[in-house]
Amino acid sequence: MNPASAPRSPAHQLLMHLFDSALAAVDPLAVLAPHLPAAPKGRTIVIGAGKAAARMAQAVERHWQGEINGLVVTRYGHGAPTRHIEVIEAGHPVPDDASSTAAQRMLALVRGLNEDDLVLCLMSGGGSALLSLPAPGISLDQKRELTRRLLASGAPIGEINCVRRHLSAIKGGRLALACHPARVLTLVVSDVPGDDPAVVASGPTIPDGSCAADALALLAKYGIAAPPAVRAVLADAALAAPAIDDARLAGNRAVVIASAQHALDAAAAAARAAGCTPLILSGCMEGEAREVAIVHAGIVRQVVGYGQPVAAPCVILSGGETTVTLRGQGRGGRNAEFLLALAIALKGMPGVHAIACDTDGIDGTEDNAGALLDPGSLARAALAGVDAAARLRDNDGYSVFAALDDLVLTGPTRTNVNDFRAILVEAADRLPGR
Repeated sequence: MNPASAPRSPAHQLLMHLFDSALAAVDPLAVLAPHLPAAPKGRTIVIGAGKAAARMAQAVERHWQGEINGLVVTRYGHGAPTRHIEVIEAGHPVPDDASSTAAQRMLALVRGLNEDDLVLCLMSGGGSALLSLPAPGISLDQKRELTRRLLASGAPIGEINCVRRHLSAIKGGRLALACHPARVLTLVVSDVPGDDPAVVASGPTIPDGSCAADALALLAKYGIAAPPAVRAVLADAALAAPAIDDARLAGNRAVVIASAQHALDAAAAAARAAGCTPLILSGCMEGEAREVAIVHAGIVRQVVGYGQPVAAPCVILSGGETTVTLRGQGRGGRNAEFLLALAIALKGMPGVHAIACDTDGIDGTEDNAGALLDPGSLARAALAGVDAAARLRDNDGYSVFAALDDLVLTGPTRTNVNDFRAILVEAADRLPGR
């Protein structure tokens, strides 16, 4: 669906309004300024990585009092104009040569600072791939291949980032060591369930307490063979990430400035203003997208059948990061997969509409943020000759909603608090025949 054209129903208009409200609540231009510190005695260097990095840099430039310079890296197409902070674009979700170049330049930029200097670090989801510098002894191609296999395995992002962290020369607090003795303040737009700043972008300035053995165990868990060079890096104590209590990092701080919870709270307020009772399930849901959809469908049936845990009209809201274990060859995206599985589970239940989108504007690697669902979606798909169940087996949710003209196309939003889901259950007296 083209965002410039009106959604086909009032229900879809409301769902799009909820999504827009959620995005506005986590826009770095709206939320970053109150978290800026006082200017230091010395220099202020701005660094950062992630899909929100360019927008965060814009916000710093708009509000900072004093001189600044720096460098941030974001995904291709997610840049934004800045005056003093350079923006580099690089590959995501698989790192490329630009990712390594950005990491090398960032390390060089922060070396040689002193205790009077401040490093303002702007981190958001996507930074793990965008700021990629393999540990000595392994190649970028080896790290790319491991990343591809982990992404296809269905592993949650926290586990993927654990492996990335221990094969990196910049993550897991290593970037903060390069800044020492300067003070480091990390401002975080969180895309991870639980909002642990050490997990976002694999924590370049924040150690997380995991170890190389944890990374090896995760590779074994998903049946991914580690090449000898990778095993050698993970066995080398000299390459280990700093400990949580490393004295060189003692004066540093990290603050989460935007998260899924902020987005859900804003959507809940918008739903309430529209006369619907909001029900926030969780901002940190994980699991297979199609299984999470079945759970949501069960809650919908409870609302429709028994008015529990809330009565219609209501909006069921959730966030977090689902995963998709790739079994087919279709064009997917975890939000499209969630919606297709939800449609099949609900079987055209009257009065139920839904939206599922990634807040960065990109559902997986496709050009859509997500899609919209209505009670007639399955019937319209069948009329178009689309076998929804077969498409789900092929991880091909994108193609189903493209055929229905129900894709949500926002383009890059320049923020990222991960998945946003809203299910509208209309009141019984609004349904046809009532």
